[in-house]
Amino acid sequence: MSTISKRQRLEAAIRGEVADRPPVSLWRHFPVDDQSPQSLAASTASFQHEYDFDFVKVTPASSFCLLDWGARDEWRGNTEGTRDYTRRVVLEPEDWLKLEPLNPERGGLGQQFECLRLLHELLEAGTPVVQTVFSPLAQAKNLAGGERLVEHLHRAPESVLAGLHTITKTTTAWVESLRALQIDGIFYAVQHASFHYFDLQGYVQFGLQFDLEILERGSDFWLNVLHLHGDAIQFELVSRYPAQVVNWHDREVEPDLSTGARQFNGAVCGGVARDTLVYGTPDAVAAEARQSLAECGGKGVMLGTGCVTPIIAPAGNIRALRAAVDFA
Repeated sequence: MSTISKRQRLEAAIRGEVADRPPVSLWRHFPVDDQSPQSLAASTASFQHEYDFDFVKVTPASSFCLLDWGARDEWRGNTEGTRDYTRRVVLEPEDWLKLEPLNPERGGLGQQFECLRLLHELLEAGTPVVQTVFSPLAQAKNLAGGERLVEHLHRAPESVLAGLHTITKTTTAWVESLRALQIDGIFYAVQHASFHYFDLQGYVQFGLQFDLEILERGSDFWLNVLHLHGDAIQFELVSRYPAQVVNWHDREVEPDLSTGARQFNGAVCGGVARDTLVYGTPDAVAAEARQSLAECGGKGVMLGTGCVTPIIAPAGNIRALRAAVDFA
């Protein structure tokens, strides 16, 4: 049995080194269970007890930070475990101006605070925990709907910017409140740093400035994970983010894992395609894992997948990915 702790293993990878083996982690949604802090904490802990990953990423429904602005959603069977929005808050450009900062310790935000508190009682001592935090643009997309957000960005950019400032004020206050808990970092989910939405200058104006303000509040954490979602990602921005780990759909979009590792001063997380994890065999999962670890020299890499693990992923494939690092 290794005497290396999970934190020591992760910190070695962040330094571009390897301790006893590369770290490994997967995370998933827990539909229905994500509607109360007690059941989300219990399901998250159960998943960790089953697979013993090197860190736990807590994955609430994306609406957890929007409920008190009036957003509503429901579970309709999405294989990623995500919920569908049934009520949007922003319908017209002037609605961005009506948003007011939320109390970070009440409502949906307060319930997630309680989930994290409960989770610490359920996990083995020393298990690193990171909490999902959605970027202001990602929250804005869910408040308005994706197409409406893009329309408003073109039609009324100043109104959208005003809304983004309010969302950022709420999010920074919530991240500040998280520092009172014994968590290790935040999983910062960026969904619009993509050439599908912005050129680089546009993302700096509507995204990066707010991202950096939020991450600055989490600068005391040692395990902040930056997630770049989707394709055509603006990976050249990663050096500007104060995060220790970067995660993206590395098997589906550029750059690949080893190329990304050369561009980021920290650890990269990925290596196995979600389609392989869901539809492949344990042997195929293990082969992709070994290839990715070998291309990175086993150093500065955390084995995982490019995004949330679909809830239909077979347990045998998850076990194969988890076991791959033991033979690296």
